[in-house]
Amino acid sequence: MKNRILLCGVLVIALIVSCAKNPFTGKQTLALVPNSEILPSAFAQYGTFLKENKVIKGTADANKVVSVGTKIKNAAEKWLNANGYQGYLKDYQWEYNLVENKEVNAWCMPGGKIVVYSGILPITKDDAGLATVLGHEVSHALANHGQQRMSAGMLQQLGAVGVAAATGTKSAETQQIAMTAYGATTEIGGMLPFSRSHETEADQIGLTLMAIAGYNPEQAVVFWSRMASASGGNKPPEFMSTHPSDETRIANLKKLVPIAKAEALKYGVTFK
Repeated sequence: MKNRILLCGVLVIALIVSCAKNPFTGKQTLALVPNSEILPSAFAQYGTFLKENKVIKGTADANKVVSVGTKIKNAAEKWLNANGYQGYLKDYQWEYNLVENKEVNAWCMPGGKIVVYSGILPITKDDAGLATVLGHEVSHALANHGQQRMSAGMLQQLGAVGVAAATGTKSAETQQIAMTAYGATTEIGGMLPFSRSHETEADQIGLTLMAIAGYNPEQAVVFWSRMASASGGNKPPEFMSTHPSDETRIANLKKLVPIAKAEALKYGVTFK
């Protein structure tokens, strides 16, 4: 009993002292691991990845990744400066690389280290499609989603220790059942919805950034419609996925387009 009370106390204290407000979402977010630890590790991992994969340099596509990505980065800085968050990106080290890979994917590590796989370019098609992808990926870093996932994973593991302690006097079979139930419940009821909420946040932030950068946010809907067609519907049910369904994502984007346009208008950017 004493161990359980102590564990609960540790959890409560951790949640109280490790929350930080993110300017892009306006939410208090989990920050059990500081960026001072995350960013150096992310930069090192990114460097290792580039050494182990074929980076495309100097082509029209590679140059486009850099130019569009830079415009998205500039839009983020413009928004932050206008909203009183000067210096928020001081520890970021922006880098954009096109990597030869047939996978339809792109990602951004904490601190602004971005990779676009060549396999996604036939679906992005144009600058606006690429801005949709880069805006979304950059937004994961800006909203500190990596930090939040690490923090949530730590709490999940700490909770597992609590379940093990609480069932320590039971039979091995009972303890195993409890641990399995805990794992399934926290994954489907906690971690997966947490991840889907991050995807929705990245869509919203990314839409605003691409609009401020001068790309029509309506093209985000067009891009994700192409992505949905390319997948052929071969995806798990939404409740078992880290991402919203294509239908949910596209419906949300359609609602957000007018908001993104209104935000861009504050910076003198208009769309026909």
